[in-house]
Amino acid sequence: MYVTVSQKGGHTTSMTHPSVTIQVAPESVPSIPSWMGEVAAFAQVLTHVGLLKTIQNHVQFARARLGTYDTIDFVVVLLGYALSGERTLDAYYARLAPFADVFMALFERDRLPDRSTLSRFLSALDQTTVEALRTQFQADLMARTPFVSVCGLWDRFDQQYVVVDVDGTRQAASPRALPQLPSLPAPHRRFDQVAAPGYKGRKRGEVVRTRTSLLQAHTHQFLGTFGGSGNGDYREELKRALQVITSYATTHKLLLAQILVRLDGLYGNAAVLKDILDADVGLIGRCRDYALLDLVSVQAVLARPPVEVCTHPESGALRALYDCPDIPLTAGGPHVRLIVASHPATSASTTIGKKRDGMVYELFVTRLAAPAFSAKDVLDLYLHRGSFETVLADEDVEQDPDRWCSHTPCGQEFWQILNQWVWNLRLELGQHLSPTPMHTTEFAPANESALASEPALASEPALASEPAPTLTYGPPQWARQSFTRGYPGSAFTPQPDGRLLCPANHPLYPQERRPERDGSLRVLYAARIGDCRDCLVRAQCQENLLTIKPRRVSAVFWPIPSDQGLTSAPMLGPPQPPACSPVMWGDWPRCHIRRNWLKVVRSETVDVTMGAIPTHDRTAGTDEHVSTRQQRAHWRFSWQQRLARHARPVTAPSLTITIHGLSASFAHIYAFGLLAAA
Repeated sequence: MYVTVSQKGGHTTSMTHPSVTIQVAPESVPSIPSWMGEVAAFAQVLTHVGLLKTIQNHVQFARARLGTYDTIDFVVVLLGYALSGERTLDAYYARLAPFADVFMALFERDRLPDRSTLSRFLSALDQTTVEALRTQFQADLMARTPFVSVCGLWDRFDQQYVVVDVDGTRQAASPRALPQLPSLPAPHRRFDQVAAPGYKGRKRGEVVRTRTSLLQAHTHQFLGTFGGSGNGDYREELKRALQVITSYATTHKLLLAQILVRLDGLYGNAAVLKDILDADVGLIGRCRDYALLDLVSVQAVLARPPVEVCTHPESGALRALYDCPDIPLTAGGPHVRLIVASHPATSASTTIGKKRDGMVYELFVTRLAAPAFSAKDVLDLYLHRGSFETVLADEDVEQDPDRWCSHTPCGQEFWQILNQWVWNLRLELGQHLSPTPMHTTEFAPANESALASEPALASEPALASEPAPTLTYGPPQWARQSFTRGYPGSAFTPQPDGRLLCPANHPLYPQERRPERDGSLRVLYAARIGDCRDCLVRAQCQENLLTIKPRRVSAVFWPIPSDQGLTSAPMLGPPQPPACSPVMWGDWPRCHIRRNWLKVVRSETVDVTMGAIPTHDRTAGTDEHVSTRQQRAHWRFSWQQRLARHARPVTAPSLTITIHGLSASFAHIYAFGLLAAA
């Protein structure tokens, strides 16, 4: 198979070998589907980057009576189905039938499996094969980065975070009615395995299937999908999602605390939130454990005026925000920052929040510290989850991965993993076709007065009517040198502006101010990862040449009693937070990259040219290979024998696909043959 591209305004060169060109004539031959050019481009890309070979070698499934086809044959058929956008497999096969040989030849395969054969393959799939495909999908996601950076969210101290959204989507089904009589056997429906009764939301049907999707909110790449019948096992799926997030952070050399996971109220139980906090990742989520409102520390904060009153930009709803900086999630459990949003109740019943004394309270938990993020910043970041819904809506329109492709759990999940792979590849191809710069948005403006509005970080906050006692802190106490023999904390020089200066003259910024139970105040400093990567004394500082996280230093400040005077010169106390910067959000266009790719590749002319069949092949005998009875079973063949049975023979006529209108730079990246322009 040979795929070439012709630049805009160019024309194809004449073929030197005898060939037969497929003419487009509505009277005799059905028109070539508009998605055939995209399939040809995908075939070339998958072959060039080695994904086809990888799937052949690592996604292996054998069954005694599977027939003569192999896993790769069904994978390419499902890829074409996802690219085509056809609503049903029946319509897809009807459009593909006149060009079945051309379609399979693009992937170096010889014969198209029948629709019933595909259904039997999906029904027979096991979980091991699904996990093998998922492993290759995630490995490809980590190995190739079409964007120059992962973008991110920058707080008011210029610290970077990467936001990952986790949420579930549902597909409902209406099983047909079956007669139930004592004389008949128990009814059995096709959806009994793949779907079950559950929460349907606005969808119509009797049974549903839920899949949990992970989305990188800045590049809009899917990181994974995990499905289940009914409502699914959302807690177990969240644990698997955290494993993917951990691998993603390690690959991109990010701290787990720099990965910010956004969750809705489904994950708002204390037990589920504890799983996330134990994974050491950042968190913004809605909490539905309203017993936290009865805590004494929360009631004390609610008795004071709110730190801020914000207005929703679309609905106009007013919310009074209360910031509780150090709240135990459970008795003896982890501590979180709790944001309480309240507004007057407007109806007798509320669907979101807890109604008490004519007020509706909503709870939001996070690990983001103040004043890096104000209470309003946390609320706005949570409400920004709505962008995930638009991505899922675009996915439904372009690919519709929730449509029923199989009536078994493994077959349906196999199909959905391939759909997310297609989505990510479309983003990559669209970015290479028309490179688009990163968009930077001022998510929240700089607010110098935000520091004064933040609640004091003290173990027992005083009431608003009482003046807060002034605490005087002594000099910082540094930890001793660790066993790794890196630079101790005392080697970092405090600066008048509250920062530290490392031995290589790079600044460390205060990231967290944490009051301890013994009355001391611990301040955590961190350097920039870019400074540590290029540092000449990195080995002496961190004892590791593989810098995956910046250097961090903590200092403990002890309060000085008011009746004890200082006989020596004034010493440097705990640093005050620097002036706040605006909260910045950097991402890539959600729609432009994909839609521009689809517009170009589906509107340009596609020429299909197939070489003539050699004369000696037409007259040669058709001796069939005689196999033994033991070899008739599919699993008894070696892997190479199985792949070779439907591989396109070397004597097959040559096939040339010419796609017009693609750029020369795009052709160079993926090794397309480039035709000269006229």
